[in-house]
Amino acid sequence: MRAVIQRVSEASVTIDGEKTADIQSGLLILVGIEDADTQEDIDWLASKLIKLRIFGDAEGVMNLSIRDIDGDVIVVSQFTLHAATKKGSRPSYIKAAKPEVAIPLYENFVSKIQQELGKSIQTGKFGADMKV
Repeated sequence: MRAVIQRVSEASVTIDGEKTADIQSGLLILVGIEDADTQEDIDWLASKLIKLRIFGDAEGVMNLSIRDIDGDVIVVSQFTLHAATKKGSRPSYIKAAKPEVAIPLYENFVSKIQQELGKSIQTGKFGADMKV
């Protein structure tokens, strides 16, 4: 499992010209799932992301978590995080989990983030062509 986290002042997801997710201050999380990922991986990563102290406090020191600032979250599935690019000119996505494996794990990850954060979050749509 791989994740890219981005602190944002605002973020949105648009699918087929329709805005499906929209947040203000918080985190945009891109998550890629591979075949070897387990529920334990999901639980650990979700807990870790919610506890990361990457937001500035009153002195400007990165000392606050997403929970501390009561921030919003968008989670977007991103299979390209598992691209293998060492050989050739075309990335290989063989490590990325197939949808039948990835979708339930992605949904569990979203649920775990919501549980850890104590509020609803927004998401992209698994497998959709999204403008983030």
